[in-house]
Amino acid sequence: MESPVRELPERLSYVVFGAGAIGAVVGGRLSQAGSEVTLIARGAHLAALRADGLRLESPAGTDTVRLAAAGHPREIEWGAHQVVLMAVKSQQTSAALVELAALVPPETPIVCLQNGIANEPAALRLFPHVYAVSVACPTSHLEPGVVQAWSAPVTGLLDIGRYPSGVDQVCEQVAADFRAATFSSYPDAAIGRWKNRTLLTNLGNAIEAVCGPHERHGLLADLVQAEGETVLSAAGLEMATTQEDRDRRVGLLQRGEIAGQTRPGGCSWHSFRSGTGATETDYLNGEIVLLGRIHAIPTPANELLQRLARELAVARHTPGAIPAAVILERLGQ
Repeated sequence: MESPVRELPERLSYVVFGAGAIGAVVGGRLSQAGSEVTLIARGAHLAALRADGLRLESPAGTDTVRLAAAGHPREIEWGAHQVVLMAVKSQQTSAALVELAALVPPETPIVCLQNGIANEPAALRLFPHVYAVSVACPTSHLEPGVVQAWSAPVTGLLDIGRYPSGVDQVCEQVAADFRAATFSSYPDAAIGRWKNRTLLTNLGNAIEAVCGPHERHGLLADLVQAEGETVLSAAGLEMATTQEDRDRRVGLLQRGEIAGQTRPGGCSWHSFRSGTGATETDYLNGEIVLLGRIHAIPTPANELLQRLARELAVARHTPGAIPAAVILERLGQ
């Protein structure tokens, strides 16, 4: 029997599982707005958070945010009114969910602040109240204890809906907290349309990582995008249109400079730059490859980028190892 949604308190308490670029920026802004926030981090980043707080840099200035930080969910005293903001990379989701399921009340809302469309169904296997967030939030995290939010005064767009569809009190309250924390956020009963559009947008992340950020737009990007739209349509997955996406962002996402620099690249670029040895590409371009195989639709551009990104990440290559022209030539052959 499904656990009912609990009666919510006036203020929610947030646990951010994965205090990387998105997780730490969202957690830091929520804390600045008065929410109780705990970040779950690892290694040197956790040590820096505990010692010096979170350094949150943006075009509007730099703040040091003091907030709780834990190394594992077992270090947190779980109660009746916490919301988990899942912000780990998609390849880490399954392990994170297993850790949570052993510790947190089953009715705990799980809010996926993640790229791709595979995280929410994975969460729904273990938790009955799962929420999807369509994330458009330019951030960076390359130094322990430090994150950058590149848009100001609106930090990002975080629309939220219940997964697989619908809106409830959790959506309303979380969206209100996001808005209070400098985000543009609205509940959306059909949030899947926006998650699918965001997936298509994020197919270019692999191009940034493999070929370099300057190659994100061009013929290769057009090819991966076209394959993505074709297989999502074949799978019966509705997408917000490019015009809807453009209209949602206009006048809100205003990227600026931090210390005279602009944002160097997206999330996959940062994984390569940090030398993590892993990449989220299997859940972005790889999602298109999966759906293409299910529906017997060839996806050669996404398949090649997926494979190259994985190989280069494991070998810890820096971003931009292979020019787009080389990949286009291989596709032509």
